[in-house]
Amino acid sequence: MTDLAGGDAELIAASVEDPERFAVLFDRHAPAIHQYVTRRLGRDAADDVTAETFLTAFRIRARFDAARAGVRPWLYGIAAKEIGRHRRQEVKALKLLARTGHDPIADSWTDSADDRLAAEAAARPLAETLARLSAGDRHVLLLFAWADLSYQEIAEALDIPVGTVRSRLNRARRKLRRAAGAGGPLVEARIHEGDPA
Repeated sequence: MTDLAGGDAELIAASVEDPERFAVLFDRHAPAIHQYVTRRLGRDAADDVTAETFLTAFRIRARFDAARAGVRPWLYGIAAKEIGRHRRQEVKALKLLARTGHDPIADSWTDSADDRLAAEAAARPLAETLARLSAGDRHVLLLFAWADLSYQEIAEALDIPVGTVRSRLNRARRKLRRAAGAGGPLVEARIHEGDPA
């Protein structure tokens, strides 16, 4: 996905002289960043981390290189760094999910009781595996799965080569597939949903 019509990169450049223009960028991208952070850290931290992400983006906007990266990867890269600062909370939440099988964040997504029961049964082994992934592997996997970034966008967001994105994603998927053995076909199908053809 590229920058939205109206030129996000141009908005950033214009906001250097006219800071109020940055508000349009916030309005366009804050909901997606907030949703991603909520999935990673929970509702309690999402407001703060989203605010910190955009505050950092605003502060360093003059250094944004429109030739190198799109705005989405740039913002998700900043969010990933902020999430890294809150990593202990994320791992704690994943361990709680692994222990209890209850994901309060997913409650709002799951409508039917059958889906909720299947999701909770699958959640424990997956959450435990996610908690044990290295921060780099977890960032790549969740930017791919939850933020819907392409390999190239993830590479730009995290400032790593595309080959590193591929190897980290492959390693994380292997570990999740092993954990999915306990979760059955539902979990296995979800792991494969994002597999490129």
